[in-house]
Amino acid sequence: MNTYNNFTVEETNLLSIYMTGSKEGLVVAMNAALPFMDGEMRDFAARTLAKVVHMTEAEFAGLALYPADEV
Repeated sequence: MNTYNNFTVEETNLLSIYMTGSKEGLVVAMNAALPFMDGEMRDFAARTLAKVVHMTEAEFAGLALYPADEV
C-alpha cells in the first residue's frame, strides 16, 4: 500500500508548511512544533506525522510537497 496516496488536502497543506526538503527535516520540524499547537491541531498534526514516519524514503520522494509561500 502506498501511504502517500492516503493524504488529504488538509494533510498535504500541513506538510507543505513544514517541508524542509527531506523526510527527516520535515519530521524534526513538525515534532518541534507539536507542543505549540492547540489540542485538535496537535492531534491532527500527530496523525499526519505518523503517516510520514511510516513512509519509505521512496514514497516520501514521490510526494508533491513544496514549501509554503511566505505571505
